[in-house]
Amino acid sequence: MKIIYQLTVICFILIKSSSLFAQGWVKEKRTGYFKVAENIVKSNKYYAPDGSTVNIITIGQYQTSLYGEYGISKKITGIINFPFYVKQTLNNIQFKQSGKTIPGDQTSGIGDADLGIKYGFFQDKKIVLSTSLILGLPFGKTGAGTTGILQTGDSEFNQIIRIDASHSFYPKPIYTSIYSGYNNRTKGFSDEIRYGGEIGFSLEKFTPIIKLNGVLPIKNGNTLTSQGSLFANNIEYLSPSLEINYQVSKKIGLSGAAAGAIYAKNVLKALNYNAGVYFKW
Repeated sequence: MKIIYQLTVICFILIKSSSLFAQGWVKEKRTGYFKVAENIVKSNKYYAPDGSTVNIITIGQYQTSLYGEYGISKKITGIINFPFYVKQTLNNIQFKQSGKTIPGDQTSGIGDADLGIKYGFFQDKKIVLSTSLILGLPFGKTGAGTTGILQTGDSEFNQIIRIDASHSFYPKPIYTSIYSGYNNRTKGFSDEIRYGGEIGFSLEKFTPIIKLNGVLPIKNGNTLTSQGSLFANNIEYLSPSLEINYQVSKKIGLSGAAAGAIYAKNVLKALNYNAGVYFKW
């Protein structure tokens, strides 16, 4: 049973369906955007370290989170991403010939949070820029569940420095953004280069957004996560996603998104779904 569980938890990462902290624009002073969302990913396959697909015991993660941006000043925006409820599950295993069952497992709790600030440059120009510093706070737990292998976080404190550039084609209802960043990780996890872009279209109350996000590990870490960690080291992927926002009223809206992977290593092979309600002023 130990070997089966180890194979199950060789790698796991939540590929977010929307890139947080996105775009070069900052919020105007005393204006805000807050969103409560549910993110779901569940799979019985994963991308191995060589990129091949391997069958595993079905594993799932269900995350409810609060994301917010608030204009502290004309050029500075505060950012928070707080997964206040995370649930992970591992399915039962039933052997057909013997009829014996290995029980599954589950755990729940607070997840790792992000807290950051964004500083805007050239906000009145055709191309706007911003730089962000995001701190990853290890509020989640490790070694959870009866098996001791489930987690709601990775236990490491990380720091992300990121640059965003955006352009609006006004009066055409189209905008584009690109970004790049460096994620410094601790506790033996490899640092990461993060990159991506998006294009959005404003169609009356609907705003569809096409995104592409990538992670490239530096492979300078020494943490081995195949012995019981659901948050893998040396994660690598290129993930396209489609997000649709619907403006219910001037201040309230609904959003839904789905993301997959063009290629990946050390992550679950599954579509990632996200749905939420946002409030802005």
